[in-house]
Amino acid sequence: MSAKLERLCQNLQNALGARVASLTTALGEVTLVVAAADYSAVAMTLRDHPDLRFEQLMDICGVDYAAFGEVGSAWQAKSEPRFAAVSHLLSLTHNWRLRLRVFAPDNDFPVVDSVTPIWNSANWFEREAFDLFGIMFSGHTDLRRILTDYGFIGHPFRKDFPISGYVEMRYDPEQKRVVYQPVSIEPREVTPRIIREENYGDTGRG
Repeated sequence: MSAKLERLCQNLQNALGARVASLTTALGEVTLVVAAADYSAVAMTLRDHPDLRFEQLMDICGVDYAAFGEVGSAWQAKSEPRFAAVSHLLSLTHNWRLRLRVFAPDNDFPVVDSVTPIWNSANWFEREAFDLFGIMFSGHTDLRRILTDYGFIGHPFRKDFPISGYVEMRYDPEQKRVVYQPVSIEPREVTPRIIREENYGDTGRG
């Protein structure tokens, strides 16, 4: 680990103390995991503490950890948290980056605090995570779908969402409007295929 990353990790430990659930470094990146109850307070500290100063939120994405890892892993247990909101932060003052992860404690109704009062740029990112993963952000003032239709059923980036969806839409010339109807495509298993040209990788050497 570089001296710069060591200093960042030490500053995080000093500023957050017991609120650090996990702090890891891999591939030159630092990942901080905090409990949902501490999420808002930690985010505020990350932005305002002079030794951290993460002024800019670059991205928030949802993650579905269902069936994560090998078959039979602990992630598959119902008691393990399934959904997480992952933020990527940038400090312009110190020129370093941080990944912040928070797990929603309830798998059936995942909720974490909104960080829009701390970083305005979180607005559309949180709406996207809500739309695609169904993660609710408590305190968000305009939490509605942003990529799918307002009448869309389900959350398409969840791992248990069917590939063909639940409904299909078409234009009905008799009603002169778009209508929804049950999916008419037969369910099928999608198996990735690798197609290579003949003699692929042949360097021509004898």
